[in-house]
Amino acid sequence: MAKKAYIAGKIRSENERQFLEKIDQVCKGIGLETFLPHRDVGLAKGMYDVERIFEGDIKKGFKDIDLVVAVLDGLHVGAGTAWELGYAYAKGIPCVGIKTDESAEDGLEYLSAIIVGSMPIVRSIEELKEKIKELI
Repeated sequence: MAKKAYIAGKIRSENERQFLEKIDQVCKGIGLETFLPHRDVGLAKGMYDVERIFEGDIKKGFKDIDLVVAVLDGLHVGAGTAWELGYAYAKGIPCVGIKTDESAEDGLEYLSAIIVGSMPIVRSIEELKEKIKELI
């Protein structure tokens, strides 16, 4: 059975979703199955979507996950992404972050020592491919 990656990151803008889809293609190219929240569950448009999103993203989405790949670009990590990383850590699921806009060291005050200390963080798609191969 193929290993499966959960791809976490901000999903509000089209650019954010496109970058997550690029990560999805990288994972599939390595031979992983993927779970991509905005593709597989959809976006929350209002409070009426909260239960559906939580059920789909967490209760179903994390089922049989072997790895979490998290996009950490931007001034702050998304709240959902941070929650997903903590959940994965608590469940013993390895995680890898990708931060292309600055180094983890330069972004430490925005990323938090907790996130930086919990997983390897790479700077490029090529580094990500290699790190995923190491982790799986």
